[in-house]
Amino acid sequence: MKLVVAATAPFGADVLERLAARHDVVALLTRPDRPAGRGRRLAAPPTKHVAQRLEIPILQPERPSAELDLPADTVVVCAYGLLIPESLLERGLWLNVHPSLLPRWRGAAPVERALMAGDTETGVTIHGTVKELDAGPIAAQRAFSIGQQDDAGAVFARSAELAVELLDSVLPAPTFRPQAGEPSYAAKIEPPDRELDLTKPEESLNRIRALSPHIGARAELHGRRVTIWRARLDDGELLPEVVQPEGRRRMSYDEFLRGRR
Repeated sequence: MKLVVAATAPFGADVLERLAARHDVVALLTRPDRPAGRGRRLAAPPTKHVAQRLEIPILQPERPSAELDLPADTVVVCAYGLLIPESLLERGLWLNVHPSLLPRWRGAAPVERALMAGDTETGVTIHGTVKELDAGPIAAQRAFSIGQQDDAGAVFARSAELAVELLDSVLPAPTFRPQAGEPSYAAKIEPPDRELDLTKPEESLNRIRALSPHIGARAELHGRRVTIWRARLDDGELLPEVVQPEGRRRMSYDEFLRGRR
């Protein structure tokens, strides 16, 4: 069926590519290009690169408004990042892909917050898009286990795969049920969230997993600031495995120690 996809972030790019293999995606609605990196050069959203490669038309309004002309009545929203006005929501079927078991972890960083909290289970919810954040009625929901070594990258990949399966099960005519239970909220990741307290090994490991491979958790090792990308626990002690000293490339912890010597 014909779909518009509203998405910006890498998770949205994965879902877009998977949906385009099964449906006729007639447009991508995404955020405008923004300056990024040290040089502050204009950079396209990850979803735009996918859409260009697949020759999907791209819409990039600064903010979506009632005047926006969408070429399909069904819109799949996935990590778009902008508020959809009610005037647009009323004009068609809007389904949101959220990588958590709503109402747990509504908000901007559900995968990261689930891993930081030590959750052993998460999932994907397809729900109707409403004005209130991630509060729409549920069309489909399915859980999966989080492995002890899974990081955010692994959870996002499993979530994207499951999201498309769930969308196939409800399109073109979903039925809805209200969310049940007390909601919890997944605030966006801020700089303090990246700092590790190495006196708390299990908490630190969960934070490293939550922020890998896309953000990175920081600490001081042997007098040097590093980002720790992968680690493990050994007899209750945190053992880094992949680190990145400031201004350097990623490397094994053994290589980092050799360099310090």
